Amino acid sequence: MNSPYSRREFLRSGLVLASATASVPAFLNSSALAMHARAGGLTSVPGVPDDHILVVLQLSGGNDGLNTVVPFGASEYYKARPGISIPEREALKIGDGIGFHPQLAPLKDLYDDGMCTVVQGVGYPNPNRSHFKSMDIWHTADTTATGDGWLGRYFDAECCGFGKGESGTVETPAAERVEDAASGPPGIAIGRAAPLAMQGRKIKPVSFESAELFKWSAQDLNKALRDGYETLNRRSITTPKDTNSNFLVRTALDAQVSSDMIRKAVSQRPLVQYPQGDIARQLQMVALMIRAGLKTRVYYVTHGSFDTHAGQGGAQGRHAQLLNQFAGALKAFYSDLKAQRNDSRVLTMSFSEFGRRVGQNASAGTDHGTAAPMFLCGPMVRRGVVGEHPSLRDLDEGDLKYKIDFRAVYAGILDGWLKADSKTVLETTFKPVEVLSKTQKTVATER
Repeated sequence: MNSPYSRREFLRSGLVLASATASVPAFLNSSALAMHARAGGLTSVPGVPDDHILVVLQLSGGNDGLNTVVPFGASEYYKARPGISIPEREALKIGDGIGFHPQLAPLKDLYDDGMCTVVQGVGYPNPNRSHFKSMDIWHTADTTATGDGWLGRYFDAECCGFGKGESGTVETPAAERVEDAASGPPGIAIGRAAPLAMQGRKIKPVSFESAELFKWSAQDLNKALRDGYETLNRRSITTPKDTNSNFLVRTALDAQVSSDMIRKAVSQRPLVQYPQGDIARQLQMVALMIRAGLKTRVYYVTHGSFDTHAGQGGAQGRHAQLLNQFAGALKAFYSDLKAQRNDSRVLTMSFSEFGRRVGQNASAGTDHGTAAPMFLCGPMVRRGVVGEHPSLRDLDEGDLKYKIDFRAVYAGILDGWLKADSKTVLETTFKPVEVLSKTQKTVATER
């Protein structure tokens, strides 16, 4: 017998999600985490390495790349920044004429262990200096800053077959087949808002700020819908797949199970001590979810704000504090993953929407600029520095000229680590930056 409750009614009124960030439609569209009790977690995706995890760490506000990877070998750097430059003696040397900010010592440890790759001079053509516009460009992988998120397109393609018809042509999914969005694993974003990068046409991320606020509250439903929910959960699924009743059962169970699993996972004690700070808290939550066996393949965390227009400081100051929090959290994260024996499964990519201008401003800070470094961390990454540091002599009206398009880094991660078709996801072709070590690529080929 079909349920008297329509999908529309249930989606509109049936769920109360006590979260500061997640919207009910996004939560339901991905059917929470598609966590079926039989699978014990997210559904595996045929043909892709479901043990591979990507963690995206966004440095919001425009991180000053020149004081992060310091070109201490260039006299122009010190001339342009007489009050906020990093002295050569304090830079943590990683190559010829370049070194890390002294507050990045924990990241230097990862680098020395072959677990950190620095990608130099990353940007895109005709750079935009607006925080919102530039971040949208990075999130959509499109310089017009329009369309879906690049990770959302990845989930659509890999989880739902979106854009992959039998003939290889693009297909538009039928709007009425909402339930099919639950067939693959969406990503998890920790923060106040679900990032555009994770928003697909069918699959939406699960987003929450804290585990305490992420819960299924069936007791808060109005009586009629609560009775319907309880009835659906007491009966076995014997109706055809495409019935309203079956959809509601799956949605209700997935929502409840995913909420319970996530909150149970992050309530555990980590295996290592994490430093103080919000980014450390976020990465600790990610590590606990990985340890608990959630099969989510992409996690998204955010650290900031790096918008240092005034009083930026050199070896000390606000920028230094942010870098120290970033580096300390990453080192603890990988120590935790190693203790779990999960470190080889997790690649972390860090980026910021733009760098800062070469010269300091009158407020002892830096204004919005262009190119900046990216960081890739994990035992599988290519060791060392990729690309040359942008020239400090050949500038674009006071800004660095980018050397590597950020979408080429995305392509390297999609093709090399997630084993996805980067051309389909990015909707154009970019020569992938080689982000994996030769050993990792050999292992992946043998698989």
